[in-house]
Amino acid sequence: MKNESGASVPFWVKDVSFMDTHKLNDNITCDVCVVGGGIAGLTTAYLLAKEGKRVVLLEAKAIGGGETGRTTAHLSNALDDRYSNLINLFGKDGARLACISHARAIDMIEQIAKDEKIDCDFQRLNGYLFVNNREQDTELMKELEAIQQIGWRDVVMRKECPVATLTASPCLQFPDQGRFHVMKYMAGLLKAFVDKGGQVYTDTKAVDFKTGTVNTVVTEDGHTVASNHLVVATNTPVNDMVTMHTKQAPYRTYVVGLAVPKGVVPDALYWDMDDSYHYIRLQKAEERGAATDLLIVGGEDHKTGQDHQPDKHYYALERWARLKFPMAEEVEFRWSGQVFEPVDRLAFIGRNPGDSPNVYIATGDSGHGMTHATIAGMLLTDLIMNRKNEWEKIYDPARISLKSAGEFLKENLNVAAQMKDYVTPGEVDDPSEVMPGTGRLMRKGTTKVAVYCDADGVRHECSAVCTHLGCIVSWNNVEKSWDCPCHGSRFDPYGRVITGPAVKNLDKA
Repeated sequence: MKNESGASVPFWVKDVSFMDTHKLNDNITCDVCVVGGGIAGLTTAYLLAKEGKRVVLLEAKAIGGGETGRTTAHLSNALDDRYSNLINLFGKDGARLACISHARAIDMIEQIAKDEKIDCDFQRLNGYLFVNNREQDTELMKELEAIQQIGWRDVVMRKECPVATLTASPCLQFPDQGRFHVMKYMAGLLKAFVDKGGQVYTDTKAVDFKTGTVNTVVTEDGHTVASNHLVVATNTPVNDMVTMHTKQAPYRTYVVGLAVPKGVVPDALYWDMDDSYHYIRLQKAEERGAATDLLIVGGEDHKTGQDHQPDKHYYALERWARLKFPMAEEVEFRWSGQVFEPVDRLAFIGRNPGDSPNVYIATGDSGHGMTHATIAGMLLTDLIMNRKNEWEKIYDPARISLKSAGEFLKENLNVAAQMKDYVTPGEVDDPSEVMPGTGRLMRKGTTKVAVYCDADGVRHECSAVCTHLGCIVSWNNVEKSWDCPCHGSRFDPYGRVITGPAVKNLDKA
């Protein structure tokens, strides 16, 4: 299950069957149209269907076929952006609400799995935040003080980490964290949604949005869905050209799955305090039908489209994993995913700024996609049902924070800097220089062309200009894709959209 670069699909994809779905081939109406078949969209659709709403779910690929299927499925309210930072940005009350909402999201996943009898390997376990050097000891104490300020008294400092090879320093222990098999959960959630009257259409790409008293979504084939409420839960909004994309930044994150002897590594979540940080969890041998446990290690994040040798991050991650877990055996899986980092560290969930009040978005997962997505389902359901929710303000997509102005400026200056690619030379002067299985940029007059050479030696050319806001794409030799370094749109080797915010394929050369 590996591609030419040696990267593999996540282990979640194996041996999980979904109920049959089909493509939209008619014009239909409903109470709520949800665009995006990841965990945020499906959770929202399910909870609204439970409320008696007529819900239609549209997905451009297959259910869970986007970033949900590439998660490591940590369930945690030990937020990686640190409560010391969140207190500075949102105050003690805001940080407390962030903590509570993520804890409630874990509870919700557990409750749904129980109610709908979904066997998804859900487990409650401890999480451990550890340090890699003495300089981080001070940061660890600062974080414990912040956690105590928001009233989370169950977090304690342990003298030793459960895995002695991780660190010789103390670590923080977080109770009631969790993990689960996300694709088993999604399969069960999909069935439960349909059983409650929900309609699902896969391989149905939304390309245009007309919003107002009645919202209309137009698909690539020209069919329409008219609804009273519209929810766009596509990892990053495809119904917004600019506003939200200035408030968050796309990052690639990498994962390796290594076999470890059964029972040697205690079943828990582990995180360090590096920048970018590492995150670790287990999938037990019996859960995956193997003789060994699977140690899942992630990290090595970088801005999407801004590293021309992304494969080096796998090697760095494997080296780090073997240093910290000397008992690790062979690498069984390697994959990457994409996360969006909000400038003020919390997701954007709620009414779409500058749009009709019946249009909602969920984006900015910040590395906590599973809990942020579940928060989205709970919060958006309350908004659509006209119920008060105390989380509405901290997740409001329209929020502006002067305290995050520096991060906002840094990220948008980084985007502006990518425009230099318009005037730089091409990577090759002639398509014949592009080797099989690779892609390169070539200058053609005043513009640039993306040239891909397939395994048979046939060259394919398309415009290198991203159809979102016009940045020049970059070849990703790990995922075999053209990635936009500005806002994270991704295209396959032939220029077809993989993920937004772009909804149009790259133009022909």
